[in-house]
Amino acid sequence: MRLKLVPEDTHINFIGHGRKFIAASLVAMVAAVVVFLSQGLNFGVDFRGGALIEIRTDGPADLARIRGIVGGLGLGDATVQEFGDPNEVLIQIAADAVVEGQPTPDEIVLRALKAELGEIELRRVEFVGPKVSGELIQAGILAVLLSLVAVMIYVWLRFEWQFAVGAVASLAHDVLLTIGLFSLIQLEFNLSIVAALLTIVGYSLNDTVVVYDRVRENLRRYKAMPMLELLNLSVNETLSRTTMTSLTTLIALIALYTLGGEVIRGFTFGMIWGIVIGTYSSIFIAAMIVMMLGVKRDWSKPEDGGPAGVQFGAPDAP
Repeated sequence: MRLKLVPEDTHINFIGHGRKFIAASLVAMVAAVVVFLSQGLNFGVDFRGGALIEIRTDGPADLARIRGIVGGLGLGDATVQEFGDPNEVLIQIAADAVVEGQPTPDEIVLRALKAELGEIELRRVEFVGPKVSGELIQAGILAVLLSLVAVMIYVWLRFEWQFAVGAVASLAHDVLLTIGLFSLIQLEFNLSIVAALLTIVGYSLNDTVVVYDRVRENLRRYKAMPMLELLNLSVNETLSRTTMTSLTTLIALIALYTLGGEVIRGFTFGMIWGIVIGTYSSIFIAAMIVMMLGVKRDWSKPEDGGPAGVQFGAPDAP
């Protein structure tokens, strides 16, 4: 017996309430932009530049004392925080403390902490220069933008321009809300989060293309069916697959979030949020945008004297 999260034959009026979901998403996107502009992102060492030092103490770390020791070393802006277990500490030091030819920040910090606290285990050290960090910011933004452009070109060739606009709009919605959430809660934003954003784009696109492919099939099959009913039918027919895929992915991500440790926690948190918001946009946003833009009904014939849409795969069965 197969597990079913939703019945195979559902008749939920997604498109009938689509304008409400579009309005709610627009409000959320505006709020995300406002939060981002007012608070910005909590950039990690990858983007700010500097040194990241992870240490382990013999017992529970005295953060106040460690902050006092590190603050008295003259290394500039430094943050000290618990990192996972109570005896693990993460120290972040600004880029201007890394001086070529001078003792590295980890050497200075480790020497001072050992003198005051006894034996300290150095777990990890990362250095990023200010020039490299600026290049990483540009590369991250460029990677996300190019992925959206590539998606638009692919979907335009695979379907029609209305579908391309719908796909890119829903993906931009997912990326913007994810950035807004990270800005709101001030979770560290580093290269792994950029990787999470690109993964979210791919996952959400996969869900959206599944829905669009069913829409295209139904456009050929039900030539007289009203567009609202046809889009509702398409979303309902793919609903079981969409929810099952999302749930199984979330189970794996939640396990990684709870058991994978602090190093990948930001990445897995971004992925969990991205799966949820990507599933939402695939169901409630993507098809509604196609409804608002309109799309031709007969794909086998050119429209307005133009060429027929590019077709891939096997032809329809007679």
